[in-house]
Amino acid sequence: MELWPGAGTLLLLLLLLLLLLLPTLWFCSPSAKYFFKMAFYNGWILFLAVLAIPVCAVRGRNVENMKILRLMLLHIKYLYGIRVEVRGAHHFPPSQPYVVVSNHQSSLDLLGMMEVLPGRCVPIAKRELLWAGSAGLACWLAGVIFIDRKRTGDAISVMSEVAQTLLTQDVRVWVFPEGTRNHNGSMLPFKRGAFHLAVQAQVPIVPIVMSSYQDFYCKKERRFTSGRCQVRVLPPVPTEGLTPDDVPALADRVRHSMLTVFREISTDGRGGGDYLKKPGGVGEARL
Repeated sequence: MELWPGAGTLLLLLLLLLLLLLPTLWFCSPSAKYFFKMAFYNGWILFLAVLAIPVCAVRGRNVENMKILRLMLLHIKYLYGIRVEVRGAHHFPPSQPYVVVSNHQSSLDLLGMMEVLPGRCVPIAKRELLWAGSAGLACWLAGVIFIDRKRTGDAISVMSEVAQTLLTQDVRVWVFPEGTRNHNGSMLPFKRGAFHLAVQAQVPIVPIVMSSYQDFYCKKERRFTSGRCQVRVLPPVPTEGLTPDDVPALADRVRHSMLTVFREISTDGRGGGDYLKKPGGVGEARL
């Protein structure tokens, strides 16, 4: 007589237990809800990339494939109850190459980017993304430019090639000049690669500011709810006549204007809310 259940029965019991446990964690643990949401966010993007790859592969590696990725990703904000409000889109130059610079808070930046992404615009991303499974392949097919930040010589070489591509193929590039995600509700010092690129190609810089996510998302607190984010496109900054010697002042000037707008739109009830009034927030000028 068999007293112990078989492997199949044990597996079924564990599955039922998991199905009972997940709703309990979802409603009782904000941290568990945070991890579930982030896991689904990343998993859903990887799944959408699998769907996009065969469609993009028809055209091969091409900047126009970014339109396909954008269409596939636009709905994600609705799944999470995030309202994205865009202002200043008329500031995009209508028919010339330019360099977009934007603040970088988390992987959720993808939602704001897809909402406002102009035509023939691709991000410059760290090379590690290329190996991120289906997402890396989809990005490669969409013309995303990968840079190995650990090899300064390679990065400079790639930037020189990008400058030529901007002018010869009418491409725009999107750069996060902070260089890494910044969760502290401010802006890190800007790296100067994007500004050297714009000066080398003599094309405008278009600053884009996304308001703080702190009223609905905080990695440190394991909090992820619904909320609103404002994306502000600022007037283009010309670079005609500037030289590499002008880059440090240019980068500082653009960062200052972006930080000013970040503070404004993150405290007007549409962005960071009361977080920016807390110690350590942007209101404390922790730069």
